[in-house]
Amino acid sequence: MLGGHALEIVTLLALLEYSILGVMVGRARQTYGVEAPATTGNPDFERYNRVHVNTLEALIVFLPALWIFSLSVHYHIGIVLGLLFLIARIVYARGYLSAASKRSTGAMATGVINVILVLGSLIALTIKIL
Repeated sequence: MLGGHALEIVTLLALLEYSILGVMVGRARQTYGVEAPATTGNPDFERYNRVHVNTLEALIVFLPALWIFSLSVHYHIGIVLGLLFLIARIVYARGYLSAASKRSTGAMATGVINVILVLGSLIALTIKIL
């Protein structure tokens, strides 16, 4: 079920999710009348922009950690964590777009997944070296 090219597919889905968030920022820019290069001026637009930027910040950790974990620790667990990351970012976006105070669940889930991927990889590689 999760074999073959699952790692590549999860990676591409993460990039697609990020791209969709970018399109949403563009639409929000038009909807709320925030002309480029401005990134402030309307709180609703700013939430769209923050979701996009914060997702990029999470991706910087997620993508390499996903690959290292999946190839060095456990492929299928890595894929499951990758899919959970995608869901966590949806939860984060939905919460944040409704109200900034509602972003916590998705943000915490994203953080926990990234910590598992990074620390799991680091521990597994350290054990392999020793």
